[in-house]
Amino acid sequence: MSRSRPGEMPKAVGRMTKRAEFLAARRGRRLNGPSFFIEALDRGDAAPPRVGLTVTKKVGNAVVRNRIRRRLREAIRLDTQADMAPGIDYVVVARRDVLTLPFEQLKDELSRRVARMKQPQREPAKTERRPSKRPSGSD
Repeated sequence: MSRSRPGEMPKAVGRMTKRAEFLAARRGRRLNGPSFFIEALDRGDAAPPRVGLTVTKKVGNAVVRNRIRRRLREAIRLDTQADMAPGIDYVVVARRDVLTLPFEQLKDELSRRVARMKQPQREPAKTERRPSKRPSGSD
């Protein structure tokens, strides 16, 4: 059995490295949460899924940001990669809460969100536009 080293992305999951790839993922689906949000874009091919991690400077200094990245990478390596669909780019944008979240809870939350990304997206409810109650300016 081939095992990944701690902190290394598993072989079944590729890495996103270019800014254009991250920007393209913003056009896809997005699921928000208190600790992080995930953006996912279907590339339309059967290649292995790819993952990109984003931790902004707002979250903290380099030590804090790297620790958050390591926790997310390990959660993906241990638990989440099985739920990832081929041909999809996933971008995980972390918030500071990832640092204090218990690791088991982090793994569960990440797996749950990735699994929800595989479900078909519901159509937004159609609402009828009502005329404005303001009187028109032409009398």
